Amino acid sequence: MSQENPFQDPLRFERGVPPCAVVIFGANGDLARRKLIPALYRLAGQRLLPPGFAVLGNSRTPLSDEAFRDKMRESVAGFLEDTPLEEEVWGVLAKALFYVPGDVHDPELYARLAGKLGEIETSFQTGGNVLFYLATQPSQYTPIAQGIGAAGLARGAGWRRLIIEKPFGHDLASARELNRELQRVFDEPSILRIDHYLGKETVQNILAFRFSNGIFEPLWNRRYVNHVQITAAESIGLEGRGAYYQEAGALRDMIQSHLLQVMATIGMEPPASYEAEAVRDERAKLLRSIRIMKPEHVPHDAVAGQYGPASVGGEEAPGFRQEPGVAPDSETDTYAAATFFIDNWRWAGVPFYIRTGKRLPRRVTDAAIHFNAAPLALFAAHNPQCPSQLTPNLLIVRVQPEQGVSLRFLSKQPGVGMTLRPVSMDFNYGESFGSRQSWDYETLLVDAMLGDSTLYIRQDAVEASWAAVQPILDVWSNQRFDFPNYAAGTWGPKAADEMLARCGHAWRNP
Repeated sequence: MSQENPFQDPLRFERGVPPCAVVIFGANGDLARRKLIPALYRLAGQRLLPPGFAVLGNSRTPLSDEAFRDKMRESVAGFLEDTPLEEEVWGVLAKALFYVPGDVHDPELYARLAGKLGEIETSFQTGGNVLFYLATQPSQYTPIAQGIGAAGLARGAGWRRLIIEKPFGHDLASARELNRELQRVFDEPSILRIDHYLGKETVQNILAFRFSNGIFEPLWNRRYVNHVQITAAESIGLEGRGAYYQEAGALRDMIQSHLLQVMATIGMEPPASYEAEAVRDERAKLLRSIRIMKPEHVPHDAVAGQYGPASVGGEEAPGFRQEPGVAPDSETDTYAAATFFIDNWRWAGVPFYIRTGKRLPRRVTDAAIHFNAAPLALFAAHNPQCPSQLTPNLLIVRVQPEQGVSLRFLSKQPGVGMTLRPVSMDFNYGESFGSRQSWDYETLLVDAMLGDSTLYIRQDAVEASWAAVQPILDVWSNQRFDFPNYAAGTWGPKAADEMLARCGHAWRNP
């Protein structure tokens, strides 16, 4: 099989992914169907998978190998988005898909998995290398890890690695407990905590932009940066995730994980080298430098919101409390904003404003670095409607839906006089490179098979990010909010605007 399998193009793939088997727990769930299997299909289409490669899916639903392949084909065809399914590529991948049904709490399941992995190792010559992917509810992470350990599957002839999805715990205490349980079975270097935002091209490009361009790195500090705004806005509501979201909320779902990782990437110190531990050291160091809020500061530096019903685009949008699966008196935050300060030499005194919310006017994720205004408003008299202080230079990193970077600055408007107007220089991935952008899960799956943990989150970084939001969670858990406090289709509660106004700033609403 390994000699005939046309998965890999050695001329195109530089790093040489080793043969391996990927075991997906929760293979019949949304994550596997929407992201993982389509990403593996795209990797197969680019011939970037190793010659000896197989996927072993598991869920409670009884399915044969053929029935599993049929379901995954349907998913791939439905979620490719930008390209039609190529039957030749799918045919190659389908031959490497297998399935073992069973409950993850049943010890017998792991014995059956061990048997099937043995067959796969013989047939596909995977060398005993196994990547366990937990695409399940977080409550099942510990039982699955324990089952893997009890069956002896965490050790073998080759490497064994474990991927888990966020949330990594529900708070700081549960995150620490989860880490302890996982490390009873796997060594820390073998535990890969995935945050798909770190796999996005633009987030990775922050490192290249900063550390390979002499123009910007000297300006990347408190002397030149006035403040930073990070926004992750969604225009949709819950999309059937009411039960999950009611337990999580915006602060836990987005800020604690994705957006603090973006903040860490923006603010981290230059690593000594572009190697996994050097990069992760600096990212974790930045997170540990976040000033921990005192309880009395939380009402001033953090804002919770929940959307109410409104007419959006000519259609009636329900409020959060009217969504299916949500309690009519729910106190869950669908919007969260916070002001963070980094107590280190580079960023002392520079506020980092982070916000996220559902049912906002548009879907956009970006980071805006606001530079200080020029020291003298030389042309203010000629521009009474646009003094330079009101239009500072901006560097905008666009994460989604469009990926790119924009630099805004003031320029003279053609004609008589010195009338200024803001203009932008734009870099767009699609226009500049003219090639299909890789999905975040493609990048992260390849890295996991390579054992490259650069874009994965280490235990200390997880705990540092929980420590940063824990005071907010504690105060909010003992508070009754006057929800809803913003209408669907608006940019959030008034209190979030007031939070910035106290420092003389205003949200940049794309």
